Amino acid sequence: MSDISTTERVRLAIYRHFARTGQASTPDSVAERLNIGPEEADAAFDALILDRHIAVSPEGEIVLAHPFATRNFGFSVMGERVLWWGGCAWDSFAIPHLVPEEPAVVVATTCPHCDAAHSWTVTRDAAPEGDQVVHFLMPMGRVWDDVIHACANQRIFCSVDCVEDWARASGHEVGAIFDLRTLWNLSAQWYAGRLDPGYVRREPLVAAEYFAGVGLTGPFWGTPALTANP
Repeated sequence: MSDISTTERVRLAIYRHFARTGQASTPDSVAERLNIGPEEADAAFDALILDRHIAVSPEGEIVLAHPFATRNFGFSVMGERVLWWGGCAWDSFAIPHLVPEEPAVVVATTCPHCDAAHSWTVTRDAAPEGDQVVHFLMPMGRVWDDVIHACANQRIFCSVDCVEDWARASGHEVGAIFDLRTLWNLSAQWYAGRLDPGYVRREPLVAAEYFAGVGLTGPFWGTPALTANP
């Protein structure tokens, strides 16, 4: 990896450590693993934050390195060897597609409205069965206004009725609602290549085309008014 930048080496170290262990990295731990100086690691973390590869707390600790999280966003993802926090419904369904060693995981959550427990075995082969519904609160163009809030509100509910009751009780407008099959399709290739050198985040036009390819269209998803992607 001598021909790639220090920032890219740090990005790979963060993501691969998450994939392998479910645990976050710090600048100091990455510096030690890569045998680089602490100043280089700090600068790389700053660049990754700026380029939206990681989201951090006010204290500078990683909260999200999509699809991985360091706190409870409502989803646990249990593989054969590793237990992760999923950053949202989207991220949780994406993990088995991204991590080569874990082709099947158990995703567990509770309905944000009624607290009913739900779980699915999610694989790379086909969408899990279930009549639950997925609700995304924030349009794609607003996700990075507060990505932690946006991801905390990409959840799975028992039904449309639960979504609507939750929205009334919490004072929110209903966002986008879709089924588990669409969620699986959305998650399947979204993070493809993220554990490899040279990964590039999708620009808005490419993101909107991807969303449309899985049946998600309209202003919420960046079409026709194209906006920033998560």
